[in-house]
Amino acid sequence: MTATTVLTARALLLDMDGTLVNSDASVERVWRRWSERHGLDGDEVMKVVHGRQGYASMALLLPDRPMEQNLADNARLLAEETADTEGVVAVPGAPEFLASLRGLPHALVTSADVALSTARMAAAGLGLPEVRITAESVGASKPDPEGFLKGAAELGVTPADCVVFEDSGAGIAAGRAAGMRVVGVGARAASYEPDVAVEDLTQVRVEAVGDLMRLYISQ
Repeated sequence: MTATTVLTARALLLDMDGTLVNSDASVERVWRRWSERHGLDGDEVMKVVHGRQGYASMALLLPDRPMEQNLADNARLLAEETADTEGVVAVPGAPEFLASLRGLPHALVTSADVALSTARMAAAGLGLPEVRITAESVGASKPDPEGFLKGAAELGVTPADCVVFEDSGAGIAAGRAAGMRVVGVGARAASYEPDVAVEDLTQVRVEAVGDLMRLYISQ
């Protein structure tokens, strides 16, 4: 029997990679090349990089390296990722999910920068939400809650009235730290114990009720 969880929110804050867009193929190619250049185990690197800005991942993986080098390296990797959209596709249900949010308060909150988020959403055939919090918008990477708190502020909604959609451990931790409920999307998410977990966005239906949104989540 299928169970349905119902959540009520005034705004939705949406991660991009792994949540709306499956960019794993590109992420793997770019970060495994980076791993080889630095003599690191690619499998171990891939456990760290999802959800975080590149420089924050590098700080964990190369703790003795100056941050200036991480920031410069991050800029190079962002350019590589922006140019590499082969295999980037929409997560199942993402087009319909985004269409259902037209006219409703929602924002993209991503660790990607403007160029990368624009390239990946376009490659996946998805339109960009009007409100976007990108790498340029924040001073701290997920799992810091800054991005989600900024998204809520841009939409004029209190954090407790927001629901976050995330796939990564860093992102789920950021949503929780912001005082928001979190819907985990995809295989990675479930192990980080979000409030609710789904395989993809075909399991989510959004209904507007006055100035609220009611989310019907099938499990």
